[in-house]
Amino acid sequence: MTTKYEAVVGLEIHVQLNAATKMFCDCPNRFGDEPNQNTCPICLWFPGASAQLSREVVEKAVGVAMTLNCTINQRSRFDQKVYYYPDLPKGFQLSQFHRPLAGNGWVEITGEDGALRRLRIRTLHLEEDVAKLVHETEGKTRVSLVDFNRAGCPLVEIVTEPDMRSPYEAMEFVNAIRTLVPGAGGAECSLERGTMRVDANISLRPAGSQELNVKVEVKNMNSVRGIGDAIAYEIKRQQELIQKGEAIILHTRLWDPKSGRTLPMREKFSGPCVPDPSVPEVVISDQWLAEIKNGLPEIPARKQLRFVEEYGLTETEAAGLTVSPESADYSEAVIRAGIPARLAAQWIAGRLLPAAARRGLTLAETKITPERLAGLLALVENGKINPNAGRQLLELLFEDGRTPAEIAREQGLDQAADSGELEKILARVLAENPRAVEDFRKGRSQSLGFLTGQAVRLSGGKADPRLIRQKLEEKLRSE
Repeated sequence: MTTKYEAVVGLEIHVQLNAATKMFCDCPNRFGDEPNQNTCPICLWFPGASAQLSREVVEKAVGVAMTLNCTINQRSRFDQKVYYYPDLPKGFQLSQFHRPLAGNGWVEITGEDGALRRLRIRTLHLEEDVAKLVHETEGKTRVSLVDFNRAGCPLVEIVTEPDMRSPYEAMEFVNAIRTLVPGAGGAECSLERGTMRVDANISLRPAGSQELNVKVEVKNMNSVRGIGDAIAYEIKRQQELIQKGEAIILHTRLWDPKSGRTLPMREKFSGPCVPDPSVPEVVISDQWLAEIKNGLPEIPARKQLRFVEEYGLTETEAAGLTVSPESADYSEAVIRAGIPARLAAQWIAGRLLPAAARRGLTLAETKITPERLAGLLALVENGKINPNAGRQLLELLFEDGRTPAEIAREQGLDQAADSGELEKILARVLAENPRAVEDFRKGRSQSLGFLTGQAVRLSGGKADPRLIRQKLEEKLRSE
């Protein structure tokens, strides 16, 4: 009988905190600067340099841990994780191995069967980043350069329990982290820019077994899709080895997105971790803990629930508005400007956000402030322009900084609502379509839709279909 195997997957996620400085010095914690610009004796690890732990880094990390439902350890320490590599010339990395900042957290995802699954977080700890190796070719010579801008940047490492059973669950966990952590104001979490890095530990065991077998670590995954593909490939690779009777060897592999394969990198190595004497114990008082908690932004799940309760939106509508802190704040500003919540939801999630994404812009980068969108939606709500004209006007607002009303007047998008013009259009439609008029009088109400469409067409698309339909019905029933 063929043995059925199940995958056991755990993740190690490094997230770069968005504190203003590096973890132990005042150098800028900034992405994209010229190499080796943001350095000092501390992050270059000169002898005698004294590390000074950033208070902001600790507060950001605690905020992230709270958002991920972790228990905060109010006393934690740094260790020296000892290993030798060109990106770490001092020979050790400051991390929290023995006494981490937090642990016992969890994140809920929706499984492939539609049911909620709670995936556990074993530990969350602070760790300094290492330098970046840049491999280039000069002539025929292969050279490796070191950029120390990244050295000492503040990280939290999130280590999960091996609770995931499929690539899908791992992808959903990463997506949850990418939503929750930025929502707490702690980090950007961009896989593409490298401010979030994910390693996966994958093993197989007979279905129903509780044993943990030899795992393989996979690195170099820079997209959520890549994480799923790498795990799926590794599951298949290990299955094939087991079927051949070959042993799974503990080692680290790299994901190659071009070939769609994992490739061997090195043996799994774990150097010693010894307590570091240079950084004092991190002590978080009850008062400080309360201050951090009170200063946290509203997390997306709670914000979504509040949008449902406070504004009467459906869960789907609320989810569309709370996909990011930026979109949630923007939406509330539009609603508070007097726009009905459901109308705001339809236009922000259904039209504005996709239009901004097509242009590669965030909401803050567009010219469409909440006040300007509220101005557009007020024109639609009050019947000054119809929805079709509103969509045209929205596109114009990306390029034109004037008020929506000014642009609508200049572009001729105002409703054809003055009585004289509208009466002419209605009279013409009724005169030119006697058969449809007769059908309506015989009880065929669908002909009213045809007549309405003809009137909107004659208005050049500017007339409000609701107003046209109302006036046509009044005329037909009065005659």
